[in-house]
Amino acid sequence: MTVEKFNLFNFSGKMKVLHLSWIAFFITFVVWFNHAPMLQAIAASLGLSAAEVKTLLILNVALTIPARVIIGMLTDRFGPRIVYSLLLALCSIPCFMFALADDFTQAAIARFLLGFIGAGFVIGIRMVSEWFPANELGTAEGIYGGWGNFGSAAAAFTLPVIALLFGGDDGWRYAIALTGVLSLLFSVIYYRNVSDTPKGSTYFKPKHVGALEVTSKGDFFFLLVMKVPMYAALALLAWKLSPAGVSMLTDTMAVGIYIGLVLLYLYDVSHVWNVNKTVFKEPVAEIHRYKFRQVAVLNILYFATFGSELAVISMLPLFFAETFELTPVMAGMVASAYAFMNLMSRPGGGWLSDKFGRKPTLLILTLGLSIGYCAMAMVDSSWPLWLAVVAAMACSFFVQSGEGAVFAVVPLIKRRLTGQIAGMTGAYGNVGAVTYLTVLSFVDYSTFFMVIAATAVVGFIALLAMEEPAGHIAEVRDDGTVEMIDVNSAATAR
Repeated sequence: MTVEKFNLFNFSGKMKVLHLSWIAFFITFVVWFNHAPMLQAIAASLGLSAAEVKTLLILNVALTIPARVIIGMLTDRFGPRIVYSLLLALCSIPCFMFALADDFTQAAIARFLLGFIGAGFVIGIRMVSEWFPANELGTAEGIYGGWGNFGSAAAAFTLPVIALLFGGDDGWRYAIALTGVLSLLFSVIYYRNVSDTPKGSTYFKPKHVGALEVTSKGDFFFLLVMKVPMYAALALLAWKLSPAGVSMLTDTMAVGIYIGLVLLYLYDVSHVWNVNKTVFKEPVAEIHRYKFRQVAVLNILYFATFGSELAVISMLPLFFAETFELTPVMAGMVASAYAFMNLMSRPGGGWLSDKFGRKPTLLILTLGLSIGYCAMAMVDSSWPLWLAVVAAMACSFFVQSGEGAVFAVVPLIKRRLTGQIAGMTGAYGNVGAVTYLTVLSFVDYSTFFMVIAATAVVGFIALLAMEEPAGHIAEVRDDGTVEMIDVNSAATAR
């Protein structure tokens, strides 16, 4: 771990890695949400119905659920440098596919595949945790996540303008294709300019690949339970695509997917057993244990925070357009105010966690999140537009600060498992997005926001069971010696 000063205007050492990582994440978000600000133009060009448009929104976040788990495992095994570079390069392909789509089916397949790029976030969490000490980690992860998340706002601001510059019915195609080019080019830049750890540091890898390690019998069963919502969200997506939804799949195909998901879950259970069966034979030494309960609480909180952000980013341009009768370009720019807060809110949440403790910060931010969405539920056409924007920005402050506070905790649970823990927690964000967007397809906007507020209350209650990270993480080097990694924030160190 390097001891150089934390200076945002420094572009060498750990700060160079932080800057290149948030830019990589920024690009993944530009690509992932390049369609959202131009949905009306895309729908008109491809002749999409309202139900098909909402299906595209769900498809866009669906594959990210398993992708984040898989990418987390690959990151822990092969290192963030090569995994991030490959992800950026490979995901430019479905981006180009979407730009060339001629009908709903082609667009849906491309959008589904593009969900994989949403897993990029997980990679940078592990990368940043390798370069920054615990007392700076919340701030560094917050900058990485917040400035990277701003990619959705940047897309909302710039892509409609780029589409207008190209002009015609195909302007949106050129704008989206341009984001694919950007992703491809930066994959090379990232690979050539970062390393997985500072010179002389050890990159700790998990003992097993294929499932998350746990350290007690109870946690084994807890892990199996916490995996169920991820498969349930994918089943929900299949139902949405069946004749009960938009009829993209036949009943037979949908049933086949349900059966496949059950079999896949059982296969997953077998992997969890193979990786963790030793905990049933002999207890894990106390020094090497961690509590999976910590992971579960963070999963629930990220369901409510990032899950709601993904859902709201996807629907907010349409919400403002319909509520205040705005043009697509104006609605996209106004809606970007929600994501704009990422620049300061997510780093702010991480900084607050570093200074005042992880749990107290999360409790306050989660409560504020619930109140913020209650305010959003009250917005209607009788409100002045500026006041509606202020409400959206205030709500987003608590949402994104909460995300920063969540990932100020994730790297402090078990270093060698950081990618997998980040992957699971991140996947819960997408489970939340699929759930909220499905709810949106059945209810009005006001009810949609109230549902999010209610789940935030559930997160607040779950948070009471979380413990403040303190002490050290024990990891074993290749030579058998043990390294003790400090996890104390500035608050717990006092």
